[in-house]
Amino acid sequence: MNDDFRAAVYAMVKKVPKGKVATYGQIAALVGHPRHSRHVGFALSSMPMSVKIPWHRIINSAGRISLRRRNWDSGGDDLQKVLLEAEGVRFSAEGKVNLRVYRWEGAPKKMP
Repeated sequence: MNDDFRAAVYAMVKKVPKGKVATYGQIAALVGHPRHSRHVGFALSSMPMSVKIPWHRIINSAGRISLRRRNWDSGGDDLQKVLLEAEGVRFSAEGKVNLRVYRWEGAPKKMP
């Protein structure tokens, strides 16, 4: 994973609007690297604290918050849920987000 990939991931994550979520795989595909969802996760988990992007809007393909192995602040999984709920994203009793309702459809296509 190189700096260009990280920059592309960060730029795409910035586009996810408030109240919506995207999956790691969706971001990978949108930046031109389908099947690199883990690299998206690595890019977000290694993100410097000075980078201000809505990282909390990225979840796994099952509609769940992915547990973190390493966190700069304990309770990051709870923080992610709190941040999403504050934006109006609702979780089921099983802790899942309904992707049919809350999934962002992706970056708008540029007209030729």
